[in-house]
Amino acid sequence: MNEIADIVLKISIPIILIVITLVVIRSFIKNKKGKEIWPYYAKKPITKTELILYYRLVNALPDKIILAQVQLSRVLGVKKGHNFGEWNNRINRMSLDFVVCRKEDAGIIAVIELDDKSHEKEERIKADEKKDKALESANIRIIRWKVNEMPDEKTIKQILAEA
Repeated sequence: MNEIADIVLKISIPIILIVITLVVIRSFIKNKKGKEIWPYYAKKPITKTELILYYRLVNALPDKIILAQVQLSRVLGVKKGHNFGEWNNRINRMSLDFVVCRKEDAGIIAVIELDDKSHEKEERIKADEKKDKALESANIRIIRWKVNEMPDEKTIKQILAEA
């Protein structure tokens, strides 16, 4: 019985080493240009519906800067005297559909969120409440429009005329 165990051991160790070697080699496979291949592909940064609203915003507000898909942490800072990590983590990974800014100084006029059916789920409602609270604490106006009730350019001008 010991002879069989010895043979199995002698065969399995080289096989395991070969498998490990192949895994390591595969992880360093290079493309034709000699660069390591990473598993990414290009995605469209906004949906078709968001693109429609983007063009409406641009056309309605030609004297403003319209930014799409902006990380919340890019428009909110943590006041001195507060734990940056703790407060920044509360908004980490959240994004804003659109940010409307003044051209003169890039000051924020308003944030626009386009809500689809996913915003009716309890988890999403809580996330939206947290996002709204964070923006309100910085005195940033937030406008929420439902996907099926997107305003036209004239309405957008009227809503943001006061800004």
